[in-house]
Amino acid sequence: MLDDEHDRIDALVVLTPPSMHMPIILKAFTLGIRVISEKPLCLSSAEAAEIKASQVSNNGYLAVIYNYTGYPMVRELRAQIAAGRLGKLVHVRAEMPQEGFIRAKPDSGEVPVPQDWRLQDNEIPTVSLDLGVHLLQMITFLTGARPKRVVGTQHSYGAFAPLIDSVDALVDYGDDLSCNVWFGKAALGYRNGLKIRVFGTEGAAEWSQMNPELIRMTDKFGESVSIDRSGEVLVAMEDRYQRFKAGHPAGFIEALANYYEDIYSSIQHVKEGTDAQNEYTAGVDISFEGLKVLEAISRSKGSPVMLEELEPPSE
Repeated sequence: MLDDEHDRIDALVVLTPPSMHMPIILKAFTLGIRVISEKPLCLSSAEAAEIKASQVSNNGYLAVIYNYTGYPMVRELRAQIAAGRLGKLVHVRAEMPQEGFIRAKPDSGEVPVPQDWRLQDNEIPTVSLDLGVHLLQMITFLTGARPKRVVGTQHSYGAFAPLIDSVDALVDYGDDLSCNVWFGKAALGYRNGLKIRVFGTEGAAEWSQMNPELIRMTDKFGESVSIDRSGEVLVAMEDRYQRFKAGHPAGFIEALANYYEDIYSSIQHVKEGTDAQNEYTAGVDISFEGLKVLEAISRSKGSPVMLEELEPPSE
């Protein structure tokens, strides 16, 4: 199909299981097709480096889908941080607990079996490729910081042992910024517990995917307020985020649509010969960095691991 139709394709969206991403992406690059890849980009940093080399040699375009950063109030939190509202950042707590590998059906008592590809671990456990990539990208998206070293642990608590289903890590981002990262699929009571808490010298902020229209902001005097799209915001008031009035929550699908709109804008810029990525779209470099961190967590086993070069080679 790609051989026959490549001249008529504006972009190819890769939504297959992660083990199939790289050959499809490499094939698309050789045919001059722009690529939009679901996360994770691939299975390892080595594969990401190969993808980057092919992208450079073929002058290809690649965007990776990190849909949670499409929420207007996540983008608002990023703008508030950049404006100095929280002061100097000192700590981030990012978590994404889920219960899919331990919650049983009421009628049978059995835990639903996920797709086959979710039951296969490689150097990076599949749970890390599924959930961890989101948290690491979110931290970089909000703070702009780069990871320096990591210590982590991995466990199997659910119904599919020895498959890794729970991960905890402490990531040092340098300049006195530390981040706690927790994610997994054996946390009873959590359908999707994505939550980000950011602490600075002048204030703190919290955003939860289960209540995505609000940011809870606290200043250094202890006063807390909740802001939504109708308040004194920096970016969340833009027309593109007002499909519904404040008080009528925009959700997961709208966040994904926001991200796809940014990718569309990016591709239009490529066609016009201007800058490829805008401030909201992510490419191979952020995926490579996240995969490096997840590989370090797998190696850590409770001991610190220094991160190597975080930029993939261009050839």
